[in-house]
Amino acid sequence: MPTKNTLYISYDGMTDPLGQSQVLPYLCGLSKKGYRISLISAEKPHLYTLNKSIIEKICAEYEIKWHPIKYTKSPPILGTLLDINKIKKIALKLHKSQSFSLVHCRSYIPSIIGLFLKKKYKIPFIFDMRGFWVDEKVDGKIWKMANPLYRFIFYFMKQREKDFFKTADRIISLTNKAIPVIQRILEKKENPQNITVIPCCVDVNHFSRNLADDSIKRNWENTLGITEKDYILCYLGSLSTWYLPKEMLLFFKTFQKIVPHAKFLIITTEEPDSFLALAKFLGVDVEKLIFTSSKRKELPALLSICNSSVFFIKPAFSKIASSPTKLGELLSMGIPVICNTGIGDTDEMIKASHSGVICNSFDEDEYKRCTLQLLKIEKEMDVQLIREKAIELFNLENGVDTYANVYQELVLRNDDKAHSLK
Repeated sequence: MPTKNTLYISYDGMTDPLGQSQVLPYLCGLSKKGYRISLISAEKPHLYTLNKSIIEKICAEYEIKWHPIKYTKSPPILGTLLDINKIKKIALKLHKSQSFSLVHCRSYIPSIIGLFLKKKYKIPFIFDMRGFWVDEKVDGKIWKMANPLYRFIFYFMKQREKDFFKTADRIISLTNKAIPVIQRILEKKENPQNITVIPCCVDVNHFSRNLADDSIKRNWENTLGITEKDYILCYLGSLSTWYLPKEMLLFFKTFQKIVPHAKFLIITTEEPDSFLALAKFLGVDVEKLIFTSSKRKELPALLSICNSSVFFIKPAFSKIASSPTKLGELLSMGIPVICNTGIGDTDEMIKASHSGVICNSFDEDEYKRCTLQLLKIEKEMDVQLIREKAIELFNLENGVDTYANVYQELVLRNDDKAHSLK
C-alpha cells in the first residue's frame, strides 16, 4: 500500500477568495480519494480573522491538516524572505513526523521550498506554475526594471524558474500555449513528457443557471433597478493590474449605440470612484453603470440576470500562460463572452464552444464588429450547449481526477524507488 502523505504549499491564503475557489476545492477532492494532505498557506491577517472558522471547518471535514502562517506584506522583499523561512521550518518539521511522498507547490515562491525538499530528501516535486510569475511581475509593472534591486531579483528568479522546470517531477501548466515557452527554457525541441495542462476549473454544479435561486435573482433585480427590458452586459472580478477598464468602458460606449437599452453591470469588490471618474472622462453614460459585489453563494443568481459579459486583459507575453477563472464561471452559466485575443488558450476555447467573440484590437470599428457578431451569436446560440462545453473544459471533478492521476503516478514511483533501495 503506497503512502499518501502529501504536502501542499501555497503563498496564496485559503482565507482569500482565490484560495477558496482555486485551491481548497481541489484539495478536498484529493482528500476524498485517500490522500492525507498537510497544507501550508500564507494568510493576510484581516482575511484570516474574518474567514478562519470557515476554512477550519472545511479542513476538518476533509481531514486536511492546515498550517497557516501570517503573510508578511512589508517590507516587500524582506517580508517574502521571512515567509519563505517560516514555511521551510514548518515543512521540515512536518516531513520528519509524516515522511511526505510528494510536495505540491503552487507557483514560484512555494517552489523554492519544494526544490529544497526535492534535493535534500528526494521527495517528488510538483511545480504547479500558475503562469509565468516572474514575467508577470515585469509585464504588470510591479517590478520596475530600472531599479537595480528588482533587476537582480528578476534574474535570480529566472534562474530559479529554470531550476523548477528542470527538477520538477511534474509541471502543471494552465495552458497549452505555455508549452513551447517551457520547451525553450528546458532547451528541448520535443514536448517535455512531464507537463500536464489543467486550466482554472470551476464548480459547474454551483455555477448553473438552472440551479440559481429565483428569489435571490428577483431580489438582485429589485435592488439594482434592473427590468426585463434592460440588456445586461456584465464584468466580473478585479479591475486592477491586468484588466483594462478604459477599453471596456469604450467598448460599452460603442455597444450602447447599437443596443440603447443596455446597462453595464460591474461585479467587483473594488471601490467604484476611479472607474466612474474614468467613465465620465470618456463620455460614457454613468447612469447606465451599475456597481455591486456578491458573496459566492449568491453569485449564480446575480449572473443569471446577465445577457453577456466582457473582459479585456492587458496583452503581454506572460498572459499566454493565463487561464481566467471567470471564463469557466461565465460559460458554465451559459453566458456568452467578449474578450481580447492572446490570453492563454481562451481564443481556442471560445471558438470551440461557439460561446462568444474574440476582439482583435481596441478601437471603435472592432468594438462595433464584436457587438454585431455577439448579437448574431445570441440569436443562434444554445445555452445548454455552451454549458456542456464548459463542463467538458472546466469541470472541477475533471481537474481533481487529473491531479489524482499525477499524484498516483508520482507516489507509486517514489515508493518503487524506496523499495529498490532496501
